[in-house]
Amino acid sequence: MLPVLVALATTPTPANTPDDSLVTPGPFGFGAIAFIGVAVFLLVWDMLRRIRRGRYREEVNAELDAEEQARAAETPDDAAPDAAPRT
Repeated sequence: MLPVLVALATTPTPANTPDDSLVTPGPFGFGAIAFIGVAVFLLVWDMLRRIRRGRYREEVNAELDAEEQARAAETPDDAAPDAAPRT
């Protein structure tokens, strides 16, 4: 029983590991981080473009609705033009 306790109580010597200042990510690590950075930039750019496009479409639809209401107010009810529904 004593040899088991002695074996459990002793601390193992650490294996030879390289110096922390010598371990670097290297060119592959730089390439991976650069790729992630470019991908994030392109995704944010595309998202902003889509949001801007949606906002412009909303403004144009509001202007068209205002024009239709103004046109409907000018024409009599019995002579209402056939308007195709917009989507």
